[in-house]
Amino acid sequence: MGRGMGYALAAVALWSTVASAFKLTLRHLAPETLLLVASSVSLGFFALLLRRSGRMGAAWRRFRGDPIRFLILGAINPFAYYLTLFHAYDRLPAQEAQAINYSWGILLALASPLFLDRPLRRRDLVAGVLCYAGVLVVATRGDLLSLRFTDAAGVAYALASTVLWALYWILSARYEGEIVGLFFLNFLVGTVLLTGYVALTGPYGAIDGPGIFGALYIGLFEMGVTFWLWLRALRLSPSTARVAYLIYLSPIVSLGLIHLLVGEPIYPSTLWGLGLILGGLWIQRSERP
Repeated sequence: MGRGMGYALAAVALWSTVASAFKLTLRHLAPETLLLVASSVSLGFFALLLRRSGRMGAAWRRFRGDPIRFLILGAINPFAYYLTLFHAYDRLPAQEAQAINYSWGILLALASPLFLDRPLRRRDLVAGVLCYAGVLVVATRGDLLSLRFTDAAGVAYALASTVLWALYWILSARYEGEIVGLFFLNFLVGTVLLTGYVALTGPYGAIDGPGIFGALYIGLFEMGVTFWLWLRALRLSPSTARVAYLIYLSPIVSLGLIHLLVGEPIYPSTLWGLGLILGGLWIQRSERP
């Protein structure tokens, strides 16, 4: 196994833990508090990477050259996206929030003709139908005829998070600078916005040791180290496609961890719905250059 594959497997292993980490930490912290701590940790991690590589100055020059762009991107990710996602996890079982969130890739493909000048293929439409059929199965726990959602607000938060994440990647698709610098500037803007938001609208309840530990873990591994590992994997692997398809392992491993760590019974509807979502993603990505 090459170094690239090793980095990829490490990233997938860490990403597989985050749904459980979200749910367990939200038992102790409000979504706003969790995000503020986690975002601050991620900001520190990317600042350290830039310092060590000597590229901090380049990041600042890019910010001064186009500040509005970075302000918008930081307002979307991490501020709006993760705040919305954490509210989804706060209201829904982790297995359901995770499954719905995975549908963002299909939304990105369907929106690409409008924003990225990419043609909409027939397989994209088929994949979209499969994917959102899976979302309905998960959101209704298999009761498709009644269309009765177990938590309509939670489902709305989860779907909104997919829109925000797809929008973020659309807006950042033509960014040609250093990716670590982009993440640093995103988290700098997002952390400043979060600090002001919490100061104006808080407080958000008690803060305890397990909550802080969970927020530190999420900030370091969901938002920080794992992105760096994934970027290293893509750069070192001779086949980007082989590495990219490893991401399909993450939700499957994650379901097992959700059951073991969070204590959720895994609903048959989650398995069926997630299968449809992953099947749609597989169809959509196949044969794409």
